[in-house]
Amino acid sequence: MTRSRSKHRAGTRPIGRSRLAPWDLLAEATAGILQRPARSILTGLGTVLGVGAFIAVLGLTGTAASQIDTRFNELTATEVGVEDTGGQDSERVALAFPHDADARVGRLNGVTAAGVYWKVRLGPEEPVRAAPLGIANGADAQTQVIAASAGVLDAANARFDQGRSFDRFHEQHHQQVAVLGRATAARLGITTLRTSPAIYIGDTAFSVIGVVEDVDRKPELLMSIVIPRATAERIWGPPEDARAQMLISTELGAASQVARGAAVALRPEHPEYFNAIPPPDPRTLRAAVGNDLGQLFLILAAVCLIIGAVGIANTTLVAVMERTGEIGLRRALGARGRHITLQFLTESATLGLLGGIVGTSAGTASVVIVSAVQQWTPVVDVTTLATAPALGLATGLLAGLYPAWRASRIPPVEALRR
Repeated sequence: MTRSRSKHRAGTRPIGRSRLAPWDLLAEATAGILQRPARSILTGLGTVLGVGAFIAVLGLTGTAASQIDTRFNELTATEVGVEDTGGQDSERVALAFPHDADARVGRLNGVTAAGVYWKVRLGPEEPVRAAPLGIANGADAQTQVIAASAGVLDAANARFDQGRSFDRFHEQHHQQVAVLGRATAARLGITTLRTSPAIYIGDTAFSVIGVVEDVDRKPELLMSIVIPRATAERIWGPPEDARAQMLISTELGAASQVARGAAVALRPEHPEYFNAIPPPDPRTLRAAVGNDLGQLFLILAAVCLIIGAVGIANTTLVAVMERTGEIGLRRALGARGRHITLQFLTESATLGLLGGIVGTSAGTASVVIVSAVQQWTPVVDVTTLATAPALGLATGLLAGLYPAWRASRIPPVEALRR
């Protein structure tokens, strides 16, 4: 009897530990996801939104940065400013710009238009009005008067709704004419030039010869009264505390060269009277705007990813509670705790990966659609497209850690009892 038992024991092979092959793990996770497809789709929606927002943010930021470069080249990169410093205190002059400043700078290669301007300081007894008596349509406190040479409106690329700009003839003969911005004309009640309207600055009358509809540079001109420089000097004298400036419009690529030669062209004997301001570096502007936009929208994308992670975690936790009996049966048949953990982790990671892939496609499509509507060139980094699905996978893994750990800690007996 003892021998037979010994032989029986000797012939019995010990039961090995249970194993879960990778393909079996993937099959079980897929079955768990497809068991409730509607809930799985809603669970992955948060990851889709988060990854899609991530791709859209980076893509639209890059596209906007590219457009900033284009707009910069078209306007800012072709604009040079020159300030009248007036020299040292011992030899300071009231107005350093010569009377033919426009022509002198205009001879520089690459200059398309140039003009001198400054704000006229009016006294309290010099109101601005559209009629000689009363101030029914006046705009004393809101309207500024700008003395400008003929080239300023050309350099600002002014577009006229009515009339025209003054020219060198008006300046040489000290003509009392004025050009109004559309906002100023509306405030003064001037709607047409057919009646040859006039405005009064103090007791001095100026004939209105043009109304500016829009400008590309110096938008303050739309809210101002622009009069010839020579006329302003004759009536109010040269500027005192308000220093004169020059606006120069150049061809693309010539701004830096023009800025270096403007002071010498204006006054070769005293170039120190002027400070030329070249356009800023477009790369600095693009980096600043890109960083501001990127930080703002990446926060929104992170919030979407967090919401998606919470949704996956909540759904996986509910699935663990609903499948307690299944977990107990698997444990009773030999499944180990780590097998249960891997199963639920694989389910949540698969949901995150699928959400990342769909979100990447949706984000890329949104960048292309917005760019097409705005007539922009879409810019999306290939590295971002490659890493975005991995971001969704990582979100799913992190979201499934706690539910998977909790599922592995359920005792088999208690699970079968439920």
